[in-house]
Amino acid sequence: QGQLVESGGGLVQAGGSLRLSCAASGRSFSSYAMGWFRQAPGKDREFVAAISWGGGGTRYADYVKGRFTISRDNAKNALYLQMNSLKPDDTAVYYCAQASGDSTLDVRLGAMDYWGKGTLVTVSS
Repeated sequence: QGQLVESGGGLVQAGGSLRLSCAASGRSFSSYAMGWFRQAPGKDREFVAAISWGGGGTRYADYVKGRFTISRDNAKNALYLQMNSLKPDDTAVYYCAQASGDSTLDVRLGAMDYWGKGTLVTVSS
């Protein structure tokens, strides 16, 4: 699973918030775009959000746009996903992953070099 470790998942009521973190190892962290993906029960893994190597460019799936915010702190080798206004449909295992390039366009389900093991987010209602 590479050297990415997610944390921050848990059980939350609909409408609530969670902040996911991804701790990355390696001095090359800042050179690559990063992304968040999720996999709900009975569903394929899907793209959630992407951020460019420097943090200035972001891209989101339509169903999370306006609710989720991806960010990174390269000095801390950390990636974050702030999730607000959570819905039961957001229930999934959330994964961080490292792309092979520096652009948000490089963040694609089938093109990530390293994956974390995931953290479970459960939204109740």
